[in-house]
Amino acid sequence: MPARLRVAPAADVAAALARVEAAGAAGSAPDRADLRLLVKHFLAVLEQRAPGHSVEVRVPPYAAVQVIPGVRHTRGTPPAVVETDALTWIALASGSLTWGEADAAGRVSASGQRADLAPHLPLT
Repeated sequence: MPARLRVAPAADVAAALARVEAAGAAGSAPDRADLRLLVKHFLAVLEQRAPGHSVEVRVPPYAAVQVIPGVRHTRGTPPAVVETDALTWIALASGSLTWGEADAAGRVSASGQRADLAPHLPLT
């Protein structure tokens, strides 16, 4: 696993999730450090649970990872890409939003075979 993507300690994840949820409830923007920690943590968990290189999951500007078994991607645009914002990724990974809900609301962009992450979510 790349050094930049590591599973964070459970206490750090729980604290960051609580702060992000509190910011959302208060109508304020969450701290970027909390978003970065959670995005990278959940991408690292996905990478562990669904290793492979056929789907690239992008959460700009924080990180991207290639997952899901299948055809290995080496150059150019991958055959399957999923892209979303940090808050949507965190909601999907934590289970507060389903893949179907996010897709129907246009909160994820998914293209290519194997780009449906529903079987791999939530990650908590």
